[in-house]
Amino acid sequence: MQDGGGTVPRGQMYVEWESPAEVRRPYPVVLVHGGGGQGLDYLGTPDGRPGWAAHLVREGYTVYVVDRPGHGRSPHHPDVLGAMGPMMPTEAYLGIFAPEGFAEGHTQWPGGRTADDPVVAQAMAGSGPMLADTAAMHALEQARMAELLDRIGPAIVVCHSAGGPAGYLSADARPELVRALVAVETVGPPFAVRPGAFSLDWGLTAAPLTYDPPAADPSELSLLTQDTASGIPMTLQAEPARRLTNLSRMPIAVVTAEASPFVLFDGHLVAFLEQAGCDVDLVRLADHGVHGNGHGMMLERNNREALQVILGWLDKRGVR
Repeated sequence: MQDGGGTVPRGQMYVEWESPAEVRRPYPVVLVHGGGGQGLDYLGTPDGRPGWAAHLVREGYTVYVVDRPGHGRSPHHPDVLGAMGPMMPTEAYLGIFAPEGFAEGHTQWPGGRTADDPVVAQAMAGSGPMLADTAAMHALEQARMAELLDRIGPAIVVCHSAGGPAGYLSADARPELVRALVAVETVGPPFAVRPGAFSLDWGLTAAPLTYDPPAADPSELSLLTQDTASGIPMTLQAEPARRLTNLSRMPIAVVTAEASPFVLFDGHLVAFLEQAGCDVDLVRLADHGVHGNGHGMMLERNNREALQVILGWLDKRGVR
């Protein structure tokens, strides 16, 4: 874009690449971080152990770790990208990643539950603000993820938390290049509104998704909301529901952990995707013998075991 001094880059996305000496898996894995984090979330844990990226390389995958635009090594200048949202306070981080209400069953968190805990401080050291304009942020992430897929070819996309929309939107933009979409505790539930944070007006995202019949504006989506046993209302489309034809072209795993608030609405996301014609599986770690995890399963003591559940799903789906 142009500013007073000339042309400057806008919304670049840093991507870190690593490949094993012998690539044994045909499709690379793209790892998309969540929230105000960055790709470091996949490179190592806050207590100093290898992250999912290293484990995947050992399994024979080529791995691409992104820093979403405006995060980490993809710099954010407000005059170029737009206003920043607020920083996440440590207390809010702990409320998501190490909530007291789930403490008894949350045995895999590698640190304490206070702001002065060294593991918490290390995890927070890599955090930063997101763009204030969520719809613009999601649209930019879609464009950069599509460019990445155009360069690397067919891939497996793994997205986490607030990085979920980048995963859904990239699969929507390049369905022929996404062999599988792994949605790890992605932001929700569908059509959620969090004042001052985000509004998922298109169901999974704040930027447009491709519906059939087409919808030019989210107000054209007819919605119904019902109460659920979890206490979190579930909003779905009224029937007949529009289909997400692009997202229906690849298998999708909705992955959740038993000691996370996200387990309270993972079924909402599955119901929304099924209603829209998608091929989706609910993959709860506990159902596969992996217990004690919370929202940040890739950071926790048993992160390798949690990853194995995802690898098992990919094998089951024939996406190796």
